Amino acid sequence: MTATITPVATSTHEEIYRVEDASVGLTGFIAVHSTLLGPAAGGLRMRPYTSAEEALTDVKRLSEGMTYKNAAAGLALGGGKAVIIGDPATQKTPELLRAFARAIDSLDGRYITAEDMGMSPEDMAILAEETTSVAGLADGEYASGDPSPITARGIFNAIRTAWEHKTGQIDLTDRVVSVQGLGHVGWYLCDFLNKAGAKLIVTDVNTAQVTRAVEAFGATAVAPDEIYAVEADIFAPCAIGGILNSDTIPQLKVTLVAGGANNQLASSEDATALHQRGILYAPDFVANGGGIINVATEIQKIGNRNSFVADRLEALEVTMAAILAQAAADDVSPDAVAIATVQAKMTPKAA
Repeated sequence: MTATITPVATSTHEEIYRVEDASVGLTGFIAVHSTLLGPAAGGLRMRPYTSAEEALTDVKRLSEGMTYKNAAAGLALGGGKAVIIGDPATQKTPELLRAFARAIDSLDGRYITAEDMGMSPEDMAILAEETTSVAGLADGEYASGDPSPITARGIFNAIRTAWEHKTGQIDLTDRVVSVQGLGHVGWYLCDFLNKAGAKLIVTDVNTAQVTRAVEAFGATAVAPDEIYAVEADIFAPCAIGGILNSDTIPQLKVTLVAGGANNQLASSEDATALHQRGILYAPDFVANGGGIINVATEIQKIGNRNSFVADRLEALEVTMAAILAQAAADDVSPDAVAIATVQAKMTPKAA
């Protein structure tokens, strides 16, 4: 049976589709924001959204963020994203994944997916049974595997770059970092921070994962709603987006916000609110570009993956440093400078 693919009207994206197949419990969306720089690339996320409207809002924001992320990383890729409504722990099945993969395949390569929240390399292998428009595979000549360690490495680099910009010190020994979210990326980031000598305060809705972090990293655990008000040097959001908003920003007792979550700011006004409080914000789509850099080696069939990834991660650090320096010179939020930076990359050069 083939899923029903229905176009969703949009004035902000090139294409958005609602994907449904009741026989396998599938409802989801595919959003192609831009193919200006290349095929739209971005992961597939599965979450128990409370409504289709919430899922659609998320996929629109995430796909736009991927356009910026891919441009910031200097990749020949546009921005896209896909989401499936459901609990990945109880509702994800091979049949559901295959049905969604066939929907992706119907776009003829304009959107290329990879793993995101609620997905794994094993799930990508199931998708690959139905479409070639998938990356993040564990096996194959150009297989890039789980991008999470590379994503975390890039975030760690961004934290050090931003900390040096703010304080003049790159050393994180005894710095207190509050980490929200202990999924794949958050866990690897904690490992990097712990090895760098930082002290960790952690939270996650998965209490077993929190217990693991306390044991593995000597971390201090707090309840999910308490993470915003803890006293720390650095706040690293690594879970869902929209968590920097009018409710949470006044609670923050940190010098720097730099993490792996996509779309951390609920609005552009929240970037200004952070700036006005003297809290440095490292733009998320620059900080967390490591994962898509890793995936790009598979999409573009790049043989020397390690060299390519290392070069692009280093370039991302340079880009972040330039954004922070320009923002400081202009006395504005780095978010506005970051968006202007990537939009300039996407503007066709005059002949």
